[in-house]
Amino acid sequence: MASVKVWCILVLSFLLPHSYAHMDFFTSIGHMTDLINTEKDLVTSLKDYIKAEENKLEQIKKWAEKLDQLTDTATKDPEGFLGHPVNAFKLMKRLNTEWGELENLVLKDMSDGFISNMTIQRQYFPNDEDQTGAAKALLRLQDTYNLDTDTLSRGNLPDPEHQRANGNLKYFEYIMSKEKEANKSTTETDSQTDKETKAKKKEPNKDYLPERQKYEMLCRGEGLKMTPRRQKKLFCRYYDGNQNPKYILAPVKQEDEWDKPRIVRFLEIISDEEIETVKELAKPRLSRATVHDPETGKLTTAHYRVSKSAWLSGYESPVVSRINRRIQDLTGLDVSTAEELQVANYGVGGQYEPHFDFARKDEPDAFKELGTGNRIATWLFYMSDVSAGGATVFPEVGASVWPKKGTAVFWYNLFPSGEGDYSTRHAACPVLVGNKWVSNKWIHERGQEFRRPCTLSELE
Repeated sequence: MASVKVWCILVLSFLLPHSYAHMDFFTSIGHMTDLINTEKDLVTSLKDYIKAEENKLEQIKKWAEKLDQLTDTATKDPEGFLGHPVNAFKLMKRLNTEWGELENLVLKDMSDGFISNMTIQRQYFPNDEDQTGAAKALLRLQDTYNLDTDTLSRGNLPDPEHQRANGNLKYFEYIMSKEKEANKSTTETDSQTDKETKAKKKEPNKDYLPERQKYEMLCRGEGLKMTPRRQKKLFCRYYDGNQNPKYILAPVKQEDEWDKPRIVRFLEIISDEEIETVKELAKPRLSRATVHDPETGKLTTAHYRVSKSAWLSGYESPVVSRINRRIQDLTGLDVSTAEELQVANYGVGGQYEPHFDFARKDEPDAFKELGTGNRIATWLFYMSDVSAGGATVFPEVGASVWPKKGTAVFWYNLFPSGEGDYSTRHAACPVLVGNKWVSNKWIHERGQEFRRPCTLSELE
């Protein structure tokens, strides 16, 4: 009967849709936490199986010990032993009945419960794609953060407190030498070679590094440093949302992260309770994050965006509605034409490589289906602290914005003329240690014609 039950479970597991079973686990730490509980359940089931096998063996052992003593006595004087009618009867009974019962005990499969549970849980297991994705994530982390292979394999990741340590000059000298070798003509003279050798001894100019190198430098906290003159223009303040009645008596804390493009951070702008509500609403809907394909105009997954996301509307929760209203009050922008609140959770080495939030001129139909124009601005909530990695970086200008739970950053993607600000090209660095949750609001052009948004000059 038990074998029939296992067979039925196996059949059902094959009939279940594989799309339902596979969830791209490696793209979301939030979903991977479910695997911990799955494995814990399997360990409990395995221990139950071991205990059942031990009980079975204990019964067999006791039987063997009892019969060992009995047969030792009987074989010393078989005729005398069987001369007692009770002994003769017991011998007949043992061989006719009890040895058959022992045979059944030996043949009894104690693994049915474990196999059944294993079969049920297997439909939720990661697959080859998840394992490959996680392996690629380790390589990505190793490349981005200059991790030694032996160090990574032992699990000795860098101390989060030192993630902004000074860069390795020799590493960048090596990069620059490779760049120069690639561009060097085979007809270069010895004198030109001497000049290049001297140039290697100087600190490389990071402005000339390819975007990939800039991006990785910023992720390590090794980006361009602002001059003291520029830093003096960055301030922190209490901000009232352009004299919004809600914030005149209770202004919010705001600080400048960067000057060009102007990036401001709002502190203590979303509560822990609101964060947990948003996460709970989003978790059941998390699916592999997508990007706009410029050729087809459709959404598709991409290897350079490793995360899961969900979309929340204001009408489905008063918390989401309150958050949307807060964004509108503080930016002065109409959010009724904005996209829904997007919640994202990053996976193993989760990242989103350099990209623009706004549509370029060669992508005129990127947001055509929305009918709300281009993305004029971006509001980004940080809903978790990240132990190491996970910064939002702007390779074009050298800015790094580090996650801090309960804060939000805001910037304009378009100039007042409607032209895109290419300096806002940004990326989400791979998460080295920790779990990164963010949510963002993309605000569009439509609906802003007669509003008075907060301008950069008002933030100075």
